[in-house]
Amino acid sequence: MSPYTGRMGIEAISAEDGGCVLALPYSPELVGDPDSGVLHGGAVTALIDTAFGFAVFFRIQQFQPMATLDLRIDYLRPARPGAKVYTRALCYKVTPELAFVRGCSYEEDASDPFASCVGVFMFTAGQRSFGEQGKSA
Repeated sequence: MSPYTGRMGIEAISAEDGGCVLALPYSPELVGDPDSGVLHGGAVTALIDTAFGFAVFFRIQQFQPMATLDLRIDYLRPARPGAKVYTRALCYKVTPELAFVRGCSYEEDASDPFASCVGVFMFTAGQRSFGEQGKSA
């Protein structure tokens, strides 16, 4: 886990070939609406993006730099206030340049998700960084 995910409190629950489950414990620091106690969408997005990246790693079985190219989250309902939330992710297709992932976020029961999500990741190994793009060879 990176320092960012550690600070968020994201936990690894399980991993398998091409998939994983990560969790985000409920924290008042991550609440988006103090009146309802619902987690901020940015915290949930961070959990989903992290789980999706891990799913790609578990599919290709090696570290490869990548960037989130597209991430779609359909919120089916708010996450229940006070509950630990989970994201189950599955990397179902890999090409030389892209990886495709789908999953859902839920509290205790994966059959009752509060969000459905899909994402595309682009492998960036060998790509020039933004700082290097303006430099001539």
